[in-house]
This record gives sequence, structure tokens and C-alpha cells, in this order.
Amino acid sequence: MQKKYIEKGNLGGKGTETHKAAVVGDTVGDPFKDTSGPSLNILVKLSAILSLVFVPFFIQYGGLLTS
Repeated sequence: MQKKYIEKGNLGGKGTETHKAAVVGDTVGDPFKDTSGPSLNILVKLSAILSLVFVPFFIQYGGLLTS
């Protein structure tokens, strides 16, 4: 989106360093987003499951709650 905004003449327009940076960001960013998104989704789910599994351990040995 930023690349198209620059190509319309904003922030110096085409051919500027800003435009070159936007093109690189668009070229690198899209494949990175497509590959890292699913793997980060798995990581978030795994950390949520691990936190639920270890809650009894944290309560017993963590010292945060008094009983």
C-alpha cells in the first residue's frame, strides 16, 4: 500500500530512495509474511497450551498464591 501511495507522487514519487525502499519492502515483506504467519500461529497456540498444562506446577511451586 505504501508503494502505491508513493507512486501517486507522494513522498517524492517514483525513482526516489523512498520509492526504492518501498519496493524492497514490498518484495521482501510479502513472502516473509506468507511464510512466517502460519508458523507464528502454531507458536502462539503451542505457548497457550503449554501455559495451561503447567498451571498446576506454577501454582504449587511458584509461590505466587498462598494457601
